[in-house]
Amino acid sequence: MILLSTRSELREKCMTILYQVSLYQKNKIDYDVEEVVKENLEIENEFVKEIIYGVITHQNDLDMLANKHLKNWSIDRLDGLGKEILRMAIYEIKYTETPDLVAINEAIELAKKYSDDAVRKMINAVLDKLVNEE
Repeated sequence: MILLSTRSELREKCMTILYQVSLYQKNKIDYDVEEVVKENLEIENEFVKEIIYGVITHQNDLDMLANKHLKNWSIDRLDGLGKEILRMAIYEIKYTETPDLVAINEAIELAKKYSDDAVRKMINAVLDKLVNEE
């Protein structure tokens, strides 16, 4: 496993960990978040832990915010990775010091890499509405 250096790479790891956790939940498989994090990261990282535990802790609020800004759609209809990308970005915007623009750009880059164009556009629209509402 390689050591991660950039926040972008760490966000990609967060997305993977959150997706893995969502699959365990969906399939009713027992898991330990700490173990899932350790499986995916060579060294402990506070940024990763903050995002993972923050998204898991605030998931209902994050989903409500997403649904509020998704027109005739719900977050549950997004693909698995798109869902986690959107939750992470909303979490960063609402609960961290990360500048809104950085959180949005990072989410869009992940969506370009892992989701289709329609999902990327939805993520962009939701985050744009969320930021402009504040």
